[in-house]
Amino acid sequence: MITLSDVAKKANVSKMTVSRVINHPEQVTDELRELVENAMLALNYRPNSVAKALANNRTNVVKVVILEDTGVEPYYMSLLFGIAKGLDKRQYALQLVTDHNAISVGVQDGYIITGARSADTDELNALTDPVVIFGENRNGFDFIDNDNKAGITIATEYALAKNYQSIIFIGIDVKEPFEYSREAGYINTMQKHQQIPRIHRMANHSHLSQAFVSAHWREFARNTIFICASDRLAVGIVRGILENGGNIPNDFGVIGYDGVFLDQVSNPKLSTIKQPVQRLGEHLARMLLQKIDQSGAQQGELMIEPELVVRGTTRD
Repeated sequence: MITLSDVAKKANVSKMTVSRVINHPEQVTDELRELVENAMLALNYRPNSVAKALANNRTNVVKVVILEDTGVEPYYMSLLFGIAKGLDKRQYALQLVTDHNAISVGVQDGYIITGARSADTDELNALTDPVVIFGENRNGFDFIDNDNKAGITIATEYALAKNYQSIIFIGIDVKEPFEYSREAGYINTMQKHQQIPRIHRMANHSHLSQAFVSAHWREFARNTIFICASDRLAVGIVRGILENGGNIPNDFGVIGYDGVFLDQVSNPKLSTIKQPVQRLGEHLARMLLQKIDQSGAQQGELMIEPELVVRGTTRD
């Protein structure tokens, strides 16, 4: 049976150093931690997670709280997979919570919160264990998100480079930081190129964006592109254009945002700003575990730039 002494010998460090890497990784350098972790991997050594949790007065449980109705949204499946992958590296268990009333029930070492809105701020401030938010927020919480402003900036610059004469932004009708950032990316880019921004907002449902196109069809000239705040809205725009006899991508273009599932089932397949959702999930797990190790110390924010994936709804 592989012991702590075997790992120490393999890594050429003391047993105390190995113990510190396992129990208090924040107290060692990244280089030393990597050296010990590689030795553990080579020897297939697995620390006793239960004993470790007891020694540190921990539960080794992280609650992932989803504060919005997701249905069967594939976006969240990708996010949860990434979080679980990140937690597995430290033998932490994931407990999924979708009921507001269950957030504080039971015990846990920390929370990853997603789907939070401004109205949830007081409830989140009342939590006593470390919290990390998925999604931009302006209320002082540590958070991780894709760079919403940069994503829409990339989409708008692409539309301008492809010489679309009319560039319209279809936004989500919510007063939340992610939407403000996406709109800012569009507005700033349009103004930089001395173009007039045109924004229409609606709830995030494809049938509403489809109905919007039909209701305003005569207002849209050829060579128009719609940049949308979600793939769901973009799918509705595509359906509305085709329903009214428009040609995609020769006369009309559409760019969505998310790139998790709907972009691939759209017909034609949707050009979109793709978020690295699984990677974001891993970063969330890493940030929260570091915050737990550091007794709740502030971690700040991390923004990861998404990428434009060009498919059948825009000109090459």
